[in-house]
Parts: sequence; structure tokens; C-alpha cells
Amino acid sequence: MSFEILAPHLPESVADAILVCWHKQPGDQVNAGDNLADLETDKIILEVPAPESGVLTEILIRNGETVTGGQLLALMEMKIQPARQGGKPENREQPPAPPKTAPALSPAVRRLVSETAIDPNAVSGTGRHGRILKADVLEFLNEQQAAPEPAAAEIQLPSAALSAAGMGSLRSEQRVPMTRLRAKIAERLLQAQQNAAMLTTFNEVNLKAVIDLRNQYKDRFEEKHAVKLGFMSFFVKASIEALKRFPAINASIDGNDILYHGYYDIGIAVTTPRGLIVPILRDADQLDFAGIEKGIHDFGNKARNGSISVEDLSGGTFTITNGGIFGSMLSTPILNPPQCAILGMHAIKDRPVVENNEIVIRPIMYLALSYDHRLVDGKEAVQFLGIIKESLEAPAHLLLNI
Repeated sequence: MSFEILAPHLPESVADAILVCWHKQPGDQVNAGDNLADLETDKIILEVPAPESGVLTEILIRNGETVTGGQLLALMEMKIQPARQGGKPENREQPPAPPKTAPALSPAVRRLVSETAIDPNAVSGTGRHGRILKADVLEFLNEQQAAPEPAAAEIQLPSAALSAAGMGSLRSEQRVPMTRLRAKIAERLLQAQQNAAMLTTFNEVNLKAVIDLRNQYKDRFEEKHAVKLGFMSFFVKASIEALKRFPAINASIDGNDILYHGYYDIGIAVTTPRGLIVPILRDADQLDFAGIEKGIHDFGNKARNGSISVEDLSGGTFTITNGGIFGSMLSTPILNPPQCAILGMHAIKDRPVVENNEIVIRPIMYLALSYDHRLVDGKEAVQFLGIIKESLEAPAHLLLNI
């Protein structure tokens, strides 16, 4: 009995997807629930699970082709077990030992493994419970390239492996298609530059009070809430306080109208192996510090294992991005349309400042607010950053709601 493998229905905001790779080939035995293929949209990677156990008989859509929701991808044949006769077990030879099960891989790791044609069982995972990370695969490729070559034969490595290993002496080049996510990022960034009058204003904030408060309570916070107390929750709270005072910065332009949002859905920029994504903390003004930190922690886990959903990435009224985790001292973040503003955090550095006519060393961060000048005036942008600075330098404002 044969049955069809169809592409999953795509979210309403996604028109089509690219079939990235097949994990099974015609003739392979498939168990119900096995991932047959990966589909890449401009936001996430979707898996195509096998609805039943059987044998994959025919692939109709090849790697790199565009598909739509519900489109026929492949055919399978259901495996029917023959009935026993006579009630006695058949005299069969001892079946061979089952092959070693391939380790569970995230979509990004599966793609790299497929491109480099390596056996994932040969890679030692350093992730949780031995999970293989992208860095593990790249390290394995580096080790393979560094190993001495046999004298009697020439080893041929895949082009992706040559690129990953840094074979500069070969002056190699590799042309690969842009991923849907990277193409969407490029489209949105170009849209932001062409369709908005974008300006950036800067300020600096003394984070000594925040750091002291965090150091004092971080152990008790983690013990009670089972999540670490980071800096981002302070910045989310400070941003919401400033957004309440300047509603235009939480608004967006829709044609000739201004759309003022009576809620605060804060986008938190997260870097993944596939590129930058911005999951949304819904109704962030109703969350306490623990709720914010748990939400950010969950987004990080989903980003790493490739399970983040389209719903997680949809909407948003204001975005915060933290280039400081990579050591950035100062940058001008670009808008995330249709939002009209984005806050950029940067590295915390000890710098000399003047307090009470004395020079002291304090942990200073530079802040950058990029905004659409069509909707937000420079005065509002400067005052907005001033509220964030005030809230962070005296965090009692955030705790006491004053």
C-alpha cells in the first residue's frame, strides 16, 4: 500500500519554502515520525515527518527546489508484516545487529553534516547529553584536515570541508545559494534603509548600581526561579518605562497613518548558526524580572536546537539588540520594519568618570537608539535614552515603579 508525503502547511505569513535536504533516500526503511527532509522558510526550518512506517520509494522534489504547503514531495510504501502460520515461531536465522542509530541533530548541524559528507557518529558532541553542536562538526573537520595524508593516495575533501578548514593556499572559492533567512534579512535591511529616515543617537550609562544589585541577589534569584539573572531583564524593564513616556517610539507607520500600540511586545535579537532572528517577548510590561529572563532563556534554547516557531518571530513593537556579547564598543543598529526604533547595547568597559569632582572608575556601556525620524523627533530620542539611563543608574525606579 503506497501513500503520499506532503509538505506541511506553511504559516499564513510564509508563501513558500526551499527543500534544503533529504535525510532519507529511495529504498530506505522509515519509521513513523522520522524526519524525512528539511524545508527552509525565510524565518524557520520545518521538518517533514513520516506519517507511517514503511519504505521511501520515490522522491519527487529535489534539494534546492521551491515548494508550497500541501505539495506532493515523495511516495512511500507501507510495510506489511506477513502473518504467521501454525502458531509456532518460524525457524529463522539470527537477525543481524541493528545499525548504529544516528545521533539527533539540529537542522543547522544536519545541513553542515550533509554538505561535508561526514559520518555524524564519528563526531564527539559537547552539547547537553552529548548533543552534537555546529562547533563540534567544524572542529572535527579541522582535525581531519590536520591529520597526516597517506603517501600512496590523495585524499579528496568536499568543497565545504575545504572552505571550513581554511585552505588558504589553494585560493579556493565556493559559490552557495543564499539561505532564505539570510535573503530575508538582506531584504528587510535594505527596506529599512530605503523606506525610513533613519538616524541614531547615543548616550552612556553607568551600570555600577545594576551590577552591584545583580551580584547581591543573583544566587538567590537563580535558586528561587531556576534561571540566571542577566542584564537583559534590566534593559527590557528600562525600555518599557521609556516607551510608556514616549508612545511614538512604540508606534509604527502604516501608509499615511500612525499606528500607536497599547501593548509592549519587545523583540530580543538572537544570533543563530543560520543568522540573526528576533523572537518576541509578548506583553513584556506584564512580566517580572524572572518572567523576562525565562522567556529569553527559552528563546536561546529554541534558537540553538532549531525549534523556534514562526509565531515566536511574528510582530513586535520595539527591539533590543546586544552587540556587547561579541565585544562591540559602539554601533548604529538598523531598524526592524515596521518598528520605528531599536536599542543597541554594547560592551561594558571600565572607564574614568567624574563623580563629586573626583575621577573614579566605573563600568560604562554606550547605548545607541536608531529611530525613524519621520515619526520620532530628535528631542524625543534623546529624552528616551535619558529615561533608560536614569532607570539603570538608579534601578530602584524599576523595582518601585516610580
